[in-house]
Amino acid sequence: MTLVVYVGGARSGKSRLALERARAHRANVVYIATGEALDDEMADRIARHKAERPAEWETVEEPVELERAVAGAPPEATVVVDCLSLWVANVFETAPAEELAERAVVRAAERPGLTIAVTNEVGLGIVPDNALARRYRDVLGRVNATWAAAAGETYFVVAGRAMRLE
Repeated sequence: MTLVVYVGGARSGKSRLALERARAHRANVVYIATGEALDDEMADRIARHKAERPAEWETVEEPVELERAVAGAPPEATVVVDCLSLWVANVFETAPAEELAERAVVRAAERPGLTIAVTNEVGLGIVPDNALARRYRDVLGRVNATWAAAAGETYFVVAGRAMRLE
């Protein structure tokens, strides 16, 4: 059907827009959560995100095997991947994130149901002062570009407003 990507800064409203789009589509929803509660702050964020989702949505917590999670969703379901930036952080030191992203986006784009992906834009600020952060920024930028290239719709989100990218 359609792959939709929402990309923007932290707290820009990407996830809210993705949830609204999924609700409006009126299909069963599989929410693929890539974050892990490794500290109290992240546990609180995950709890807030869970509270925002309808109880009838299926949640798949998958921090690493994104391709498998997307492929495992029922074909006609709406899939929400939230988010690619956490997924890249989970895999980029131990696996070729760009290759994994290419395989996962093929699965997402070929699904008959709607797939919505959320990701952060981290390349608009200053150049990070350490090699690890620069590498993460570069890898995430390439992953975002891969998903955006495969998407039928891509939106840049700023202050809760979505601007369609062509």
